[in-house]
Amino acid sequence: MSMSPRKKRRVTLIVFGLALLVAASGLIIVGIGQGGQFFRLPSEIAENPPGDRTIRLGGLVEDWVRGETHEFVVTDTQTDIRVRFTGIVPDLFAEGADTIVTGHMQGEIFIADEVLAKHDEEYRPKELTDAFEDRGIELTN
Repeated sequence: MSMSPRKKRRVTLIVFGLALLVAASGLIIVGIGQGGQFFRLPSEIAENPPGDRTIRLGGLVEDWVRGETHEFVVTDTQTDIRVRFTGIVPDLFAEGADTIVTGHMQGEIFIADEVLAKHDEEYRPKELTDAFEDRGIELTN
């Protein structure tokens, strides 16, 4: 049984359209799976470890040891996660300041690929404030 060229073209277009629909659905599912969160707090990571996936970790900087490889703790005042970063940290990065780091967990250590610091003394990202408030954590500064 042979198909006419017109019918072949129609079948090809339908198959191509279905493939695009499946690809778009897959992207939506992946996006939903990532939760749409800009970052996760240390206590959220402790409750639901990310495995070796790349994530953003947000919180307050503590116990910063400077060097070629920086080591510091990111805390939400409930849970602490030790972070290791090789590179240059932003000028505004300091103990007690808000930070968001991108990287992955390696055992108990978060290996950061990127470190962001808040813009100035008065500014705290709304996402960070909301995340702390959602978990019942009161921030003083």
